[in-house]
Amino acid sequence: MATAVRPLAPPAPAGPAAAMVLAAGLGRRMRPLTATRPKPLVEVAGRSLLDRALDVLRRGGVRRAVVNVHYLADRVEAHLAHRDTGLEVRISDERDQLMDTGGGIARALPLIACDPFLAINADNLWAEGPVPAVRQLAERWDDAVMDALLLVVPLARAYCHQGSGDFRMDAMGRLGRRVPGRVAPFVFTGLQMLSARLFANAPQGPFSMNLLWDRAAARGRLFGVAYQGLWFDVGTAAAVARAETLLGRL
Repeated sequence: MATAVRPLAPPAPAGPAAAMVLAAGLGRRMRPLTATRPKPLVEVAGRSLLDRALDVLRRGGVRRAVVNVHYLADRVEAHLAHRDTGLEVRISDERDQLMDTGGGIARALPLIACDPFLAINADNLWAEGPVPAVRQLAERWDDAVMDALLLVVPLARAYCHQGSGDFRMDAMGRLGRRVPGRVAPFVFTGLQMLSARLFANAPQGPFSMNLLWDRAAARGRLFGVAYQGLWFDVGTAAAVARAETLLGRL
C-alpha cells in the first residue's frame, strides 16, 4: 500500500540580507551612563545594547550590518573590532555631522546595498517570542503596497515606556499617527523594514525618519505588525535599571 506523502510547508520568507544599526546618538537621556561611553555600549543585564541589537539581526538571517557612529565613535569601532558578531560589519562615519535617523540611513544607503532592508535602534531591547522579530517583518512584507513596515508593540506591553503611544493601526495594518491629546494603542519598537524608494527626494543633510513615515502614511504605504515577544524601552538610565529588574522576574 502506498504511503501518503504530506506536502512540505513552504519555507519562511528570507529576511533582508542587510540592516542599518542606528548607533550614533549622543545619549543625553541616558546620562550619567553615557558620560564616558556611547549609548550603544551601555549594558543591560551584562550585555551591551549594540550586541543585543546585532543578536536580533543575526537570528533573523541578516548577513551585513551597517553601524553609524558619531559620539565616542572610536569606542564603538573598537568594540566591534573585538567582537565576533557573526555578521559583516561596515561603519557609516558621522563624526563630521550627526545626521539624525533619516539622514543617517540615507547617507548609509550605498553601504547597505539592499532593498528592502532593515533598520534597528540601539536603545531598545527585544526578548524574542515564538516568531523572531525579523521573521515577523519578512513574513508580513508586501513590496507592492508597502514602503515602510514598522514592528510595533501594544502600549500595555511596552515595558519601561513612559509615552502615550505612537500609532493607530487599522484592520489592514496601515499605521496612522496618535491623535493629539489621546492615547495610541501601539508603540514603535525601533525595528523596521524599509524600501530604498522611501528615500527618493529625501532632504540633504540631517532629518528624522518621521518625515518619511509621514510621507508614506499619506500614500497609505506605512504599515505595522505587532511584535509577539517582550520589548523594553531603555532610553534612559532609570529605564536600564528597571529593565534589568523586570528581566530577572519575567
